[in-house]
Amino acid sequence: MTEKSCDRFLDELASSAPVPGGGGASAVCGAMGTALASMVANLTSGKKKYAAYQQDIESLLARSEKLRRELAALADKDAQAFEPLSKAYGLPKDTDEERGIRDRIMEDALKKASEVPLEIMEKACEAISLHTELAVKGSRIAVSDVGVGALFCKSALMGASLNVFINTKLMKDRAAAAALERRADELIAKGCAEADAAYAKVVDAIR
Repeated sequence: MTEKSCDRFLDELASSAPVPGGGGASAVCGAMGTALASMVANLTSGKKKYAAYQQDIESLLARSEKLRRELAALADKDAQAFEPLSKAYGLPKDTDEERGIRDRIMEDALKKASEVPLEIMEKACEAISLHTELAVKGSRIAVSDVGVGALFCKSALMGASLNVFINTKLMKDRAAAAALERRADELIAKGCAEADAAYAKVVDAIR
């Protein structure tokens, strides 16, 4: 997905094609937010003024690059997870046997389609933590980019959560659905609070 040009990706996102959709867009948004963490780390690394943080900055850069690649890959993984669900919707359901087969396939597809956006949420939370640290240790000339990155990662977190909830709502296994929803709620609470705190720190620094 991310190997496409930006224009092509946006054209496909705007089209009536089922993918990319909100999940893929959330993953890409998170990857962009994480790329900003890498940019700030690169701008900070090697600067005498931030020598006390050099080891931390190098660690942040390595982590951000890994997360950026993982989030970009999740855009493709989200599209792959949606395909069997899309096909399941079109299965026949005229007889009891057909309905039983369709229900089993749908349940499995809904679970898998919920797990990928949940993974996007987890990676977005990890990325938000990078911005929390960079808000303190990153170069002051790029501190606004820390705020932008935190907001992008928060958007990825919140956007992906909607893809979890729209799928879990349709699951017949309510215990499994509730477990997925609990994990999503935990990530929302933790990630949003941390992103908001990082953003507030940035605003305090530049106003």
